[in-house]
Amino acid sequence: MSFPKKGKFFPKQNGYGRSDPENGFANEIAAALRRSHEDSRAGAKIVASWTGANEKTVKNWFAGRYGPSGEHLVALARHSDEVLGTFLALAGRQDLMVAMKLTAAEQAIEELLAAVREMRSDGQNREG
Repeated sequence: MSFPKKGKFFPKQNGYGRSDPENGFANEIAAALRRSHEDSRAGAKIVASWTGANEKTVKNWFAGRYGPSGEHLVALARHSDEVLGTFLALAGRQDLMVAMKLTAAEQAIEELLAAVREMRSDGQNREG
C-alpha cells in the first residue's frame, strides 16, 4: 500500500473546518487572529510558537479554512485577548470579558493614582 502523493490539503470533514456553512467558528477565530497580528508579517510564526502547531496549520487558521482544536484554542486564548474575547462571545459569555476589562481598568486606575501620589510627594519633598 502506498501513500497518495497529493498530501497538501486538509480533509474536508475533520471536525474543525467549515463543513457547516452556518458555523462561523473558523471565520471568527481567523478574524480574531488577524486583529491580534494585523501589522505583523510573522503572525503565523508567532502563533505557531504559542501553540506548537505546524505553521501551515496556523496559516489555515488565519485564512479561516479550519479552526484550532481545543488544546490549540486554549493556548491561543492564553496569549491573545482577541481570541479569548471571540471565544467568549461565541459561547455567549461576553459578560466575562466585560468583567475582565473592568478589572484591568481598575488596576490601571490604581497604578495611575499611585504614580500621581508619588509625583506629589516628590514635589513636596523638593519644596520643603
